[in-house]
Amino acid sequence: MQTTTSISLPELDPADWDRLVATDSPFVKHGFLSALELSASVGPRTGWTPAHQLVFDADGKLCAALPAYLKTHSFGEYVFDHGWADACERAGIDYYPKLLAGVPFSPVTGPRLLGDPQVISQVLDSLTQALDSQGLSSLHINFTDTNADELMRGREGWLERLGCQFHWRNRDYRDFQDFLDNLSSRKRKQMRKEREQVVGQGIEFEWREGHQLSEAEWDFVYVCYANTYRVRGRAPYLTRMFFSLLAEKMPESIRVVIAKQGSEPVAMAFSLVGGDSFYGRYWGCLAEFDRLHFETCFYQGMEYAIDNGLQRFDAGAQGEHKLIRGFEPVITRSWHYLCHPGLRGAVAQFLEEEREGVSLYAQEACSLLPYRMK
Repeated sequence: MQTTTSISLPELDPADWDRLVATDSPFVKHGFLSALELSASVGPRTGWTPAHQLVFDADGKLCAALPAYLKTHSFGEYVFDHGWADACERAGIDYYPKLLAGVPFSPVTGPRLLGDPQVISQVLDSLTQALDSQGLSSLHINFTDTNADELMRGREGWLERLGCQFHWRNRDYRDFQDFLDNLSSRKRKQMRKEREQVVGQGIEFEWREGHQLSEAEWDFVYVCYANTYRVRGRAPYLTRMFFSLLAEKMPESIRVVIAKQGSEPVAMAFSLVGGDSFYGRYWGCLAEFDRLHFETCFYQGMEYAIDNGLQRFDAGAQGEHKLIRGFEPVITRSWHYLCHPGLRGAVAQFLEEEREGVSLYAQEACSLLPYRMK
């Protein structure tokens, strides 16, 4: 076995990488990750330096991999460790750089440890042993799937962290009305009213797959996406080129809904599909319209999932406002190895209390769901 660190995933054969991806998750496919690199959405300038761990067998065949990045900050991860970094700074401990295994800017649970589990286990041991000598404070694996959780649970020195998101389940609804019929009367009326308010503003929706958008339409998508950051005084994570590259590499995975008022596009939501799941990713609008966000980001996606037999709608991180629209709490997991024993001990105590709080929060959140009691 030979383990190497790759700073350029695009140089690797896409078929070799994708062969290790055991699910239909689009976020760990070669096309998605390489588009991030080729578009300069990740790289040393952004604080996301590719450091993918690749393992080749005696015949030179890729048998295991870990999508990984050297990080000089904690932005774009959605597992928030800024407090840990602040504590290190106060104590005179260097927290950055750190090594992160995950998908940039994508708080989506999925495979992170690719390929042979036994080989991956050896890679993790080698990585943790070498962190300190390489000037790295820690190794983090974010938004792991159940296979990774089983491999990580009980490993010496690793700390488990829980999070909570809200996902919508398609219980084989015949149509959107069938979904509404399963809600309490008050919530059903509220959703109908919200949708009627959008229609009353003369807004209609058109769906596109990746190969159906022109470059001019991608320009519009990007302007909307970037605007969601600029209104908060921040620069967007993704470059314009990323969207065109992804449309070239993975057009079958892309879904974009465009909101139009008359003939003018005014908003959009960008999503990906994989297997039985629909992933809402980015949204943006050019002007303010009452209830347009809920319609574009949630109701349109739910309706699309029903019409196309998709069973799960993951609309991204956070957002308690999703609860009253039928999105149910889902526990997410990440794993953290911290070299400094004092930091590790303090974080371990914090995470023990946090896990209890997250679990209780998820249980209590269920009481806010809009479904009728049966």
